Amino acid sequence: MIQLNVTEIAQAVGGTLAGGVDPAAMVTSSVEFDSRKITPGSLFVALPGQRVDGHDFAGAAVEAGAVAVLAAHDVGVPAIIVPATEVPASNADAFAMAGDKAQEMASVLAAMGKLARLVIDKCVAEQQLTVVGVTGSAGKTSTKDLLATVLARAGETVAPPGSFNNEIGHPYTALRVDEQTKFLVSEMSARGIGHIAHLAEIAPPSIGVVLNVGSAHLGEFGSRENIARAKGELVEALPKQGLAVLNADDEFVSAMASRTAARVVSTSLSGPADFYATDIRLDEVARASFRLHHKGEPQSYPVKLQVFGEHQVSNALAAAAVGVAAGLSTAEVADALSSHRNASANRMDVRTREDGVTIINDSYNANPDSMRAGIAALAYTAHGRVECTSWAVLGQMGELGEDAVAEHEAVAEVLEKMRIDRLVVVGVDVNSHVLATSAEQRGITTMTVDSADAAVNVVDRELRPGDVVLVKASNSARLWRVAEGLLGTPNAH
Repeated sequence: MIQLNVTEIAQAVGGTLAGGVDPAAMVTSSVEFDSRKITPGSLFVALPGQRVDGHDFAGAAVEAGAVAVLAAHDVGVPAIIVPATEVPASNADAFAMAGDKAQEMASVLAAMGKLARLVIDKCVAEQQLTVVGVTGSAGKTSTKDLLATVLARAGETVAPPGSFNNEIGHPYTALRVDEQTKFLVSEMSARGIGHIAHLAEIAPPSIGVVLNVGSAHLGEFGSRENIARAKGELVEALPKQGLAVLNADDEFVSAMASRTAARVVSTSLSGPADFYATDIRLDEVARASFRLHHKGEPQSYPVKLQVFGEHQVSNALAAAAVGVAAGLSTAEVADALSSHRNASANRMDVRTREDGVTIINDSYNANPDSMRAGIAALAYTAHGRVECTSWAVLGQMGELGEDAVAEHEAVAEVLEKMRIDRLVVVGVDVNSHVLATSAEQRGITTMTVDSADAAVNVVDRELRPGDVVLVKASNSARLWRVAEGLLGTPNAH
């Protein structure tokens, strides 16, 4: 974080000084809500979670070097006590707000957001910080990682680790900005109308990227029209001198052009668009190469992605548009995209064991769109091999509401269409049962197990050299344990 004194922080969050804190004391290090990450000069944020209350660790944080604690009540050590805040309606259903300390959580999070806004405003004014927001039903994390790689060519860049895109991760990432930062990439998620607008208030973007409007979280939104309404809050937040990067291949996204005062740049896999791809090819493990075109330039540029799946081309085009807006040449952007390596764990992480078995670990999360993309990558990788068995180890997709049954039946249809050989369904819930039953009815060899360990045992016992395994489910299923188990066998590397 940029250096601020305790009094400046208290004024920004509307808090009061307590516990003998020195009003002139400087916060010179990071802002942390995990006391184990505190270093001398840090600010500790006492988040009252469901299982652990950060207020209980205030003393330990100060002993570790924290200058002060951002707290909802007196903690007996140097602190800034934040004003009480009611749980906002837009966040009432958030996981962070569950439990009997929701009001204290809301108060501390509100203060954290105000502090982040202070930091962002100062950095925009003093060092021309550019804030880039990215949203979409699928591909946010992959695109965020691509953006971080591209923008790093133009200046110091801060981006969230993994999928840190919620009401905690968003301000936490913004508070990592310091005096050298030129770009902040914000991955913006939503569970309902108003969520992205709220995140945009904390770190106002000048560039907004909307990837797609799919059926992820359909159970919470009720319709794709409502999802589009929520995702479009990003472009509505952009200033007139800003830039909206919109996917022309998605009619819901392209329609957002009328909702922003900012300049609009389009991307497309087929064109016509401001940025588009031609000559798309996949290698033996579904890594895409293509030629990058920028409208108005007579020359195109080769890109060879090191991340997996044809769907990554669309993500790369969005990153290219932002990179050029940041001042890079199209050639520099193409080179940066080709140098990019997967940065977020369990996201299309493809590894091959010494015995030739390939594991596609895309287990961090799943929705109908990303499930189709994962199965397509599995099919492409497997069908190019001789005597190869393709394995899909799948768990349920969450948050689909009344469409859950139909969407899990549709996964079985995709498995059949892509000619996947074996399915292992992990879970005993209704959605997993629907998936397994539908797959069996379509003639796919199917097994159902109740745990990740059982899946590892079943699959590894029958794997042959050269087989390909996709591991995918919603985050709650924790199926990365399957990928880790299969890669942890004696022949793995």
